[in-house]
Amino acid sequence: MKFNWVTLRVRDMKKSLDFYQNDLGLVLDRRFGQENMELAFLGRKDQAKVELIWEKDLVLDKVGQGVSIGLEPENLEELVESLKAKGYSLIGPISPNPHITFYYITDPDGYTIQLSKSI
Repeated sequence: MKFNWVTLRVRDMKKSLDFYQNDLGLVLDRRFGQENMELAFLGRKDQAKVELIWEKDLVLDKVGQGVSIGLEPENLEELVESLKAKGYSLIGPISPNPHITFYYITDPDGYTIQLSKSI
C-alpha cells in the first residue's frame, strides 16, 4: 500500500501556503479550486503530500489536537535558524535516542509539525 497524503483543513489558504512553502520549504505540487473551496498539495512528485483544504463556511474547532506531521528537511539546523529568525518558537532539540534529533513547531492552524534529522 502506498501512502499518498495527509489532509489538513485550514482557516486561511494564503497564510497556510506561506508557512508550508516559504517557511518550511515544501514545494507546491498543485493547487485548484473555486470560490467556496480550494485545495493545495505540497511535496515533491515522488513523495507523500500535505493536502491543505480551505472551505468558505467551514468552522474549525479544536484544530490540530492530537495531530502531528513529521518532516525531514534537507538541512535541519539551517531551517531551525531560519524559523527562529522569522520569530517562530520551536521546542527542541529533542534526541530520544542517538539516531534522531527533532524540533516541534506549530503551523498557523495549530497543527504540530515535527522537523527531524536521522543521525
